[in-house]
Amino acid sequence: MAESDGGERSEEPTEKKLREAREKGQVARSRELTTFVMLLGSSIGLLLFGNMIVESMMSVMRNSFTTPRDQLFDPVHMTLAFREAVSTSLLMLSPFLVLMAISAVVGSIAVSGWNFSIQALSPKFSKLNPLSGMKRIFGPQGLMELTKALAKFFVISGAGIFVLYNTTGQVMGLGSEPVTQAIAHAGSLLVWTFLAVSTSTLLIAVIDVPFQIWNHKRQLKMTKQEVKQENKDVHGSPELKGHIRRTQMEMSMKRMMEAVPNADVIITNPTHFSIAVKYDPDNMRAPVVVAKGADYVAFEIRRIAKENNVPILSAPPLARAIYHTTEIDDEIPEGLYLAVARVLAYIFHLRRTASSVNPDDLKMVDITIPEDMQYDVDGKSNKSQQADSGDN
Repeated sequence: MAESDGGERSEEPTEKKLREAREKGQVARSRELTTFVMLLGSSIGLLLFGNMIVESMMSVMRNSFTTPRDQLFDPVHMTLAFREAVSTSLLMLSPFLVLMAISAVVGSIAVSGWNFSIQALSPKFSKLNPLSGMKRIFGPQGLMELTKALAKFFVISGAGIFVLYNTTGQVMGLGSEPVTQAIAHAGSLLVWTFLAVSTSTLLIAVIDVPFQIWNHKRQLKMTKQEVKQENKDVHGSPELKGHIRRTQMEMSMKRMMEAVPNADVIITNPTHFSIAVKYDPDNMRAPVVVAKGADYVAFEIRRIAKENNVPILSAPPLARAIYHTTEIDDEIPEGLYLAVARVLAYIFHLRRTASSVNPDDLKMVDITIPEDMQYDVDGKSNKSQQADSGDN
């Protein structure tokens, strides 16, 4: 079972797999669609520019066959005549050739869009392997190519027979028409016959396009192990991500602990939570939380604060409110301005009246916490508790 899960290509290709295949030039292409578009484009080109091309060809031939004898042996004149004939021929064929080029490009990019890959131009010696060639011939691709070849034979033959059957009278009547009129009529019949036969290949293209898209995705299918490995390569292994998260947490914890000695006061629960608050009236709009933590982190904040003589004040309701409503480096919420102001005023008063602040001498400050910002130890607000009791 494990081998089946790891070796069977049962998973759809990922975006990364499709992107890499596109960079290598491996995209879904339908030669039948390109053939149809080019045949249709050439048919339309003959209808649009056929008369102009025929008239130009007749003019070139007329000038070429009516050249005086003395000029035939003049190299200079013949060079100029040849140059003029070539330039005239290219000029008359240029609209048709441009239309054919546009048809070729449109037919090629219709399925998978524009894609140019240098890697696709490099030689692949694996294509010279006879075993690979036999596999392509007798595989799904070879079977589809055989089916398309037979389908094209029957479709084009049927279209040709249908057109000939409906134009038999006109073809037989060409012999009774004047030569010039017969040539023009025959040309018109050939062009419309070519258009009808070209249009019939649309049926092959309609079948081939979905097959090519399906076959392209089938060739790029991945095993479950390949998908897992790609996720590791793109997003990193769980072990590496865990190590990065631990490193980031350690660095964040270190920066937070370095800010504790500069705090003005540590507000505690007194054991569950510790919040370090700093306020600089000249540079801060409101007091800021520079560090906070619960349990062990709270203990470390208190330990560092004691080592650096930072005042520690026990105010459980305020400590819980700040902990659950404020993140590090955030300002104190407006609802707690008054409570924190009382604490800071008390601490600043002690600093002005005493040379040092002894944490053991701090007394409880009379503070009031808004009802909607009161929390218990588990982080549940008083407002939500009242809602729960009302529901009960």
